[in-house]
Amino acid sequence: MALIDTILAAWRRRYWRGSPERVQAFSSLKPFTVITGASEGIGRAFAVRCAARGDNVLLVARNAARLEALAQELRVAAPGMVAVLPLDATRVDAADIIAARMQNEGGFVDLLINSAGFGLGGAFHSQRADQIDALIALNIATPTRLMRAFLPDMCARGAGGIINMSSLASYSPGPWQAAYCASKAYVTSVSEAVSYETRGQGVRILAVTPGPVETGFHETMGSNAALYRLLIPAMSADGVVMSALSAYRWGRRCVAPGFITPLLMLSVRALPHMLALPLLGVLLGAPPVLPDKK
Repeated sequence: MALIDTILAAWRRRYWRGSPERVQAFSSLKPFTVITGASEGIGRAFAVRCAARGDNVLLVARNAARLEALAQELRVAAPGMVAVLPLDATRVDAADIIAARMQNEGGFVDLLINSAGFGLGGAFHSQRADQIDALIALNIATPTRLMRAFLPDMCARGAGGIINMSSLASYSPGPWQAAYCASKAYVTSVSEAVSYETRGQGVRILAVTPGPVETGFHETMGSNAALYRLLIPAMSADGVVMSALSAYRWGRRCVAPGFITPLLMLSVRALPHMLALPLLGVLLGAPPVLPDKK
């Protein structure tokens, strides 16, 4: 397996012409995996897997108590360092705060996992403006800022990467989840585009597009009663993470975890909008009740 990883690393750096001096500047520092949204759901599953395989991890989320509880759990058996950073990742200066913490720890961001995010269910016009603003800030602005902040050093080193959690919802407009689906379409698009831009520079960028996952996500966004939750089997968060880490290792740009999700992705892409939109409208939520004409 070590030989395969060496070959893959050489292929990933086939166009890299970085500066040895810049690489040397990182040689005395510790590589860290930084995970946003690490206190629950898929982010927590990433934290568990990455810590277990020996990564130094920095867990980022708003809930300090949950972060510290998770860190204490991981430190029992984790071979590497486990650090926590209670932080609202939507802050404009979040990247600077993470970078400062890395400097204090004597480390650098080797793998950035943008897992923080949330969804909104229901008719777009019935959602509060501040909720939509918060969704755009967390699902779009935050991963964009963090990617832009840490990608240059990765390119300079000719190593490192970014995993962006997207969704099966990114492949088509989604009635009753309009803003959420649109935000994930952005994440998938920017991830694949930047992955192509940095090909051969030693950097990996992966978009992960799971279908339903057994977390509290769907309940929080008010979509647990939607038809898709009955028809599409949900994956475990750990299953999604295993698939993501495997795809990242092989340098893939996008992965739809599981067996059913890739088939659903192909079906959604193949259907014309005039058929896909009504179908998704039925799957994602009920249409509004019309007023009684009597």
